[in-house]
Amino acid sequence: MASKKKILKKIQIVITNHFNTPEDAFNFFDNDGNGTLSKREIATLLKQAEISGFIRGMVSSKLIEGYDKNGDEEVNWKEFKSAVDEIAKKSK
Repeated sequence: MASKKKILKKIQIVITNHFNTPEDAFNFFDNDGNGTLSKREIATLLKQAEISGFIRGMVSSKLIEGYDKNGDEEVNWKEFKSAVDEIAKKSK
């Protein structure tokens, strides 16, 4: 199984290589336009990052658990931006 560091690096690559800004990435993956990323929407992001389907559900749950600060079991823009900033710092 891929390590947390490798998974976060793959997410960073998708965001930086396919979108002009993190906000563009957030809006692209927010399929229903409700201003949050659900577990299913995060799984779509992970698929783009070439994370194995076998672990995608578990990883999306862990990402929500780690970055959902308001407890709604979704990731809003502020939480997403915080996650992106943290990923960028860890990859340096």
